[in-house]
Amino acid sequence: MAILFGYLLLCFLVSAGFFIVFRASRSRRLRLPPGGLGLPFVGETLQLIAAYKTENPEPFIDERVNRYGPIFTTHVFGEPTVFSTDPETNRFILQNEGKLFEGSYPGSISNLLGKHSLVLMKGSLHKRMHSLTMSFGNSTIIRDHLLVDIDRLVRFTMDSWTDRILLMEEAKKITFDLTVKQLMSYDPGEWTESLRKEYVLVIEGFFSIPLPIFSPTYRRAIKARTKVAEALSLVVRQRRAKYEAGERKNDMLGALLAGEDNFSDEQIVDFLLALLVAGYETTSTIMTLAVKFLTETPLALAQLKEEHDGIRAKKSEAEALQWSDYKSMPFTQCVVNETLRVANIISGVFRRASTDIHIKGYTIPKGWKVFASFRAVHLDHEHFKDARSFNPWRWQNNSGAGSPGYVFTPFGGGTRLCPGYELARVMLSVFLHHMVTRFSWVPTEEDKLVFFPTTRTQKRYPIKVQRRDIFSQIKSKTRDQS
Repeated sequence: MAILFGYLLLCFLVSAGFFIVFRASRSRRLRLPPGGLGLPFVGETLQLIAAYKTENPEPFIDERVNRYGPIFTTHVFGEPTVFSTDPETNRFILQNEGKLFEGSYPGSISNLLGKHSLVLMKGSLHKRMHSLTMSFGNSTIIRDHLLVDIDRLVRFTMDSWTDRILLMEEAKKITFDLTVKQLMSYDPGEWTESLRKEYVLVIEGFFSIPLPIFSPTYRRAIKARTKVAEALSLVVRQRRAKYEAGERKNDMLGALLAGEDNFSDEQIVDFLLALLVAGYETTSTIMTLAVKFLTETPLALAQLKEEHDGIRAKKSEAEALQWSDYKSMPFTQCVVNETLRVANIISGVFRRASTDIHIKGYTIPKGWKVFASFRAVHLDHEHFKDARSFNPWRWQNNSGAGSPGYVFTPFGGGTRLCPGYELARVMLSVFLHHMVTRFSWVPTEEDKLVFFPTTRTQKRYPIKVQRRDIFSQIKSKTRDQS
């Protein structure tokens, strides 16, 4: 046994030696970006994951940028990868989607979303479907149709709040209910809540090993994905029958059924499933973190309350927000921008080089992955003064904000710009309006941010809420002033 172990160890060391020599030779020949690929086969994946499981993942990139510069080579998730923390290079990557770069996602995500999801579509089909998705979240649609649903669903969820809540869970209910309404015209109920619980399991499997036999998390995610697909398939079949009978609905499913592409039920299910994930996870996290950052910045919270108390004072207690109200929230938009910048729900995007690419004096070999890091740019002191502090005032009159425009990319860019970016901003603004005008709150315990496998708070941000009688406060303030 000892001889066998020694033989295996010798083979490993020889293989590792050849790997290191070959790697160094290839690097010199191609002029790869500088960097270190870490251990053979494992690379630097463990260091990356360990950093992102903490509240401060910056040192992983900071140390390499200080040593190698804003573009460096590493080896993560089984592949050599070029990291870019340079906004110009990130812009080049985003703008050349489908030309020099193509989307690349871990197998676990691809399998769980489905082969017909928007994130995996390419070419003209992706262009058509991306445009269709954006058409259901543009300012006109939000103003004329969705704003009333957003206001109603936020109120509906907040009406049930008593004493202590987990804010992230409550925010997820709001975003999921709105997305289901937008996609399939379903109002909140037992069916939507049951579907949401299965979605939680699907998302947990995104960054697991895509082998059910080795990963219980992935195994649970696959089972949950099957349940979600079955539930959505039933909805699609029922709606298709009604559509063929002449019944029409103005939602995403209705547009897919009426389209010229003649999508199969499987294609529609994959498409809807992925959009539900996108609308559910990211926006709810932004809502939670906005409240967390404001709570930790009392002056900003006070100014936000003043802005929204002024809006609510002109309306009755039950009156819904109008588009003109949304447009009269200048400081709220500063808070939204700063939350997006500091939180970095999408920390960056992976792409794969379709050919050898020459940029900034380096070569990215064909087939290599690249990672355009938005987080590194947003938290760079060269672009934003005191970049790692929450400071919504930096956005007033555009002072202190990064320039040029492509420095701030919370929703990505290029042909894969997040199609729901405008809807997310409106949802967050409406949520904050009702949060600050209806409640005061205090965290019940310390809660830290982590960024792997997704950005979230460790304890789902538990808070104790107390209802505000804003109209009595306004009357009292008016009497005092007079």
